[in-house]
Amino acid sequence: MKLFQQLLVAPAALGLMAPVAATAAELNINGVSDYAASSEQVTNASQFSDVHPSDWAYQALTNLAEQTGCVAGTPSGNQSMTRFEAAALLNSCLGNVAEASDDVRRLTSEFGPELAVLKGRVDGLSARVGEFEAGMFSTTTKLSGETVFVTGAVSYDDRDKAGKTDDAFTFNYATRLDLDTSFSGEDLLKTRISAGNFGNTPFGGDAFLERAYTSGSADTLEIDRSYYQFPLGDSFTATVGAVIRQDDMLAVWPSQYPSSSNLDVLTYAGANAAYNLKEGQGAGLSWANDEGVSASLVYVGSNGSDASKGIMTKEGGDDITGQIAYTGEGFGAAVVYTESDEKSGNYDAWGISGYWAPEEVGAIPTVSGGIGFKTLDKETSTAKDEFTWTVGLEWADVGADGNSLGFGFGSAEGWQDKSGYDDPMAYEVWYDMAISDNVSVTPSLFLVEVDGDDKDYSGGLIKTTFRF
Repeated sequence: MKLFQQLLVAPAALGLMAPVAATAAELNINGVSDYAASSEQVTNASQFSDVHPSDWAYQALTNLAEQTGCVAGTPSGNQSMTRFEAAALLNSCLGNVAEASDDVRRLTSEFGPELAVLKGRVDGLSARVGEFEAGMFSTTTKLSGETVFVTGAVSYDDRDKAGKTDDAFTFNYATRLDLDTSFSGEDLLKTRISAGNFGNTPFGGDAFLERAYTSGSADTLEIDRSYYQFPLGDSFTATVGAVIRQDDMLAVWPSQYPSSSNLDVLTYAGANAAYNLKEGQGAGLSWANDEGVSASLVYVGSNGSDASKGIMTKEGGDDITGQIAYTGEGFGAAVVYTESDEKSGNYDAWGISGYWAPEEVGAIPTVSGGIGFKTLDKETSTAKDEFTWTVGLEWADVGADGNSLGFGFGSAEGWQDKSGYDDPMAYEVWYDMAISDNVSVTPSLFLVEVDGDDKDYSGGLIKTTFRF
């Protein structure tokens, strides 16, 4: 039977040893508690005399420490101890005492006032820690974030024809905070808060330029992800969300080309209509086995939060996507089909996409590519069936470990089979420099050849990414 209740000693405050247990039986700890509750306070360390090697208490403590395995807490050589150090050493050894000897009783009585002071300090510290923990996030919630600074400009061949007024150099930001909560260790409640000021710049509002790392809101906080994902048995995963995007529910994204590159049009795995990244209210179910085969079926309602439009109605927008994929060591591929029911026009789309990564870093890059087809329910003189494609290359550890070089090119918009139409192209090159594990700087250049005379444009930017 242990002889003392647990007395926690705060090492950070005292610089001594880790706390252990002690109990009140047989050793008159009530007297110690009475002392702690009294009005007597210690205001100066000189009120306590040191414990010298020649003192009986020093010898008794040294013997107790050796007997109970608290040798690490004993002073080195023949150094003296303050009474607080002696009391802390005694407290750390009491938890290992199986039977109260005369020396243990005498030591407890001798250092009772110091033990009481220590106990009072630790009780106050425990109360403060409890208050702090009560105000914290759930221990199952992880907070992470990212802030992006973008400086750059776009030059248009003919600003008037392009509908642009200037080629101004701009400096913008976007911040995202992700709250990931798990209740069972296998599920995920995702909440993401975003803010930014890209809305009035080409980098936030242009049809071709990157919007994946930007926010369209004008310095306003918004919830742009709110969904719950959980397993169903060993092979199935279900997802349901009030604010969710198509790719949040797919088992595989069939591209290694980074979505944070410049040109948004090159980040859809080549099948821009099938992988349309629609966002809204949705649900999905995916299945995967140990051999790398997976299948997904997802639904996104673009107007599911609008009572005047709703989900699965003629007025609302609905997208249903099915995907079958296979992933192996260093490669992956997927076939996708999407049926889109939008008020602006219905269409069916499908695509084939994949990626391959070399086993060793070197001159051979990771290659991602894909093609996609879009079939309209009704073609018109201005709207025809479309074909898209993309190729993305990325070299790792270029110049220094952690740095990467990327080059992407492909269709700038859906290629259409109609007279007088020039197939528009998009190109970009970027170099990502890892300043540290949490900071990177990425300069880049891009060119977009748009269908029509004098509408091409080019530009450059420097993106700085902070992850925390």
